[in-house]
Amino acid sequence: MAKTAKPKAQPVTEAPAKILAIKGFDENLACRGFIYEIGQTYTHEGKVIACQSGFHAIEGHPLDVFNFYAPANNRFCLVECSGDIAREDESTDSKIACAEITIKAEIRLPELIERAVKYVIDRVTWVNGDRAEGEGEGARSSKDRGAATASGTRGAATASGDGGAATASGWQGAATASGWQGAATASGWQGAATASGLQGAATASGDYGAATASGRWGAATASGRWGAATASGWQGAATASGWQGAATASGRWGAATASGDGGAATASGDYGAATASGDYGAATASGTRGAATASGDGGAATASGDYGAATALHATASAHASGYEGKARGVEGAALHLDERDTNGKIVAVWAGIVGQNGVKPMTWYRLVDGKPVEVD
Repeated sequence: MAKTAKPKAQPVTEAPAKILAIKGFDENLACRGFIYEIGQTYTHEGKVIACQSGFHAIEGHPLDVFNFYAPANNRFCLVECSGDIAREDESTDSKIACAEITIKAEIRLPELIERAVKYVIDRVTWVNGDRAEGEGEGARSSKDRGAATASGTRGAATASGDGGAATASGWQGAATASGWQGAATASGWQGAATASGLQGAATASGDYGAATASGRWGAATASGRWGAATASGWQGAATASGWQGAATASGRWGAATASGDGGAATASGDYGAATASGDYGAATASGTRGAATASGDGGAATASGDYGAATALHATASAHASGYEGKARGVEGAALHLDERDTNGKIVAVWAGIVGQNGVKPMTWYRLVDGKPVEVD
């Protein structure tokens, strides 16, 4: 009787691991000219090579994404990478390339900064005492007016007592102050600082750094190039003074200031104030009775909330009042854009003019009424 050959057992292959990562986009959710959609999955046909082909994202420290997309005027998403994965052997960042990518959700700057802090803290080795000097070491201080300092690469300093101070001066360090009037400072490159207590202060002074103040009256400052500062508490203040920095104040009566060239200041809370003083800066106030001011060359101020006010303080700047009963003003030579809306928010008329021409007076408030610009207080 002839023997029948048994088929060879095929090796069991596991599905490629799925990696959660951060991807940057421009303001239109486009990357290298291709526009993505949240919730969609995309597949690359062909070989995947880091920095050459495939879909790229950041798998490591979240603020690595700032190396490719500045926090100002750009958007960031949580993505899922799968299929073939490629990495660069000698890369200074954590960028990967993949064959398949799913755009899961958009994340705002505060969440991105929180993820950066968590990334560092989850990986540190906590030492005894309030000072850590080694790479990847963390120091804690829970005493009132205590101080924690981490000077090593990717070190973490945490101060949870009232009036405490946390300082991380190493590369990609993280500083957190959660007590009342606490202060968190990250001065190293790509450092992240968060202050969550009442009247807390968070400062990131290194390039690509990020600072978040979420407590009431909190203050967040990012002074390095491409830095990001966010203040989400009531009457919080966010300041970005570096080139292409982003300052966001989302609490009521919050203040956001971007003074570096190409910076973006956004105040989304009611009565918020956004100021962009650098060249080509953008100031946006979207809350009710918000105020937006652009004083740099080519700057743009937009007040999109009801009763908002937009001011252009440079002859090449523009002011746009797009909310219900909004108003705008500017210096001579500046451009004004006014939208008129009915009580349901529908646009019924638009107007644009140049200050100093056709009877438009410098530094005089204008509102669009029945399709015509009218002087108002």
